Amino acid sequence: MQRRRAVVFLWAMAVLGANVAQAQETQKLPPEPRPVPLAMAPMAKVALVVLNKDADELAIVDPGRLKVLGRVKTGPVPHEVAVSADGKIAVVTNYGAHADGTTLSVIDLTAEKEIHRVELGDLKGPHGVVFFDGKAWFTAEGSKKIARYDPTTNKIDWTHEIGQNRTHMLVISPEGHAIYTSNVNSDSVTVVTANADRSQWTNTVIAVGKAPEGIDLSPDGKEVWAANSGDGSVSIIDTAAKKVVGTVDVGTKHSNRLKFTPDGKVVLVSDIGSGDLVVMDVATRKVTKRLHLGSSAEGILMQPDGTRAFVAVSGDDKVAVVDLKTLAVVTTFTTGKDPDGLAWAE
Repeated sequence: MQRRRAVVFLWAMAVLGANVAQAQETQKLPPEPRPVPLAMAPMAKVALVVLNKDADELAIVDPGRLKVLGRVKTGPVPHEVAVSADGKIAVVTNYGAHADGTTLSVIDLTAEKEIHRVELGDLKGPHGVVFFDGKAWFTAEGSKKIARYDPTTNKIDWTHEIGQNRTHMLVISPEGHAIYTSNVNSDSVTVVTANADRSQWTNTVIAVGKAPEGIDLSPDGKEVWAANSGDGSVSIIDTAAKKVVGTVDVGTKHSNRLKFTPDGKVVLVSDIGSGDLVVMDVATRKVTKRLHLGSSAEGILMQPDGTRAFVAVSGDDKVAVVDLKTLAVVTTFTTGKDPDGLAWAE
């Protein structure tokens, strides 16, 4: 008896299912929901941020799909950007049209909005910027200084005189006791060394090639390489000795940025003049490859896992993606007008 009831029940359910299916076929189904526009999509957990200079904006990019997720207005003509260690805050240097900018833009990347426009007073032409120890350290070209911004207090809490012309970019040693700046119009790199508690800082000026712009510290901390935009060379500085130990002619027309790969084996140099990306072997200090990217190769960013590099090709309004294993361009994508500074957020 129980078996018969079970069979009847299954038969009834089958009939009901068939009737429901038939009803669904005859009725008009609602339209599928529209996809959320990229500009309204939430920021990915890992993101690439790109400054579009001519648009006065920061673009937030999904590095997997290479799609813009959002855009945030900045101050005038932003050049460089750094992101806090937790990936929540970006600090943008608003360089200005003639190195006359006087503000930083502080951007909440999750909310996709500028939360502070920091007035810098007599600090003119903010340019290179890096996050270290929870604060943003930046150059002020027009004032021959470097300075530090504290996002917690929303204040500039430290400034330091460099005294060289067009202090452009800076890098900081892992322990934070040495800062290296490229001084374009003084043909020099300044090493700013701190005492144990960082209460006092001392400058050492090192003569390099003509018009150094791009600068980076090797991952092992032993060398600083500076790309000299005025004579097509790269100066190699021994950080312990604080002196140039090598100069390499790389044949650039106007070097812009220089970056080590995370493993320290390769250096990339962007050339505004030729639109090329120059590949150098660190061990041999020789150029091994040139990749033509287009018009005005500028900002360079290494992906932290060492798989890809992103290079702003500003004259073509695009960003090139370079596979760091094959050292070949795999694709390009657009973020906006005149991209330059890039940073990683995670």
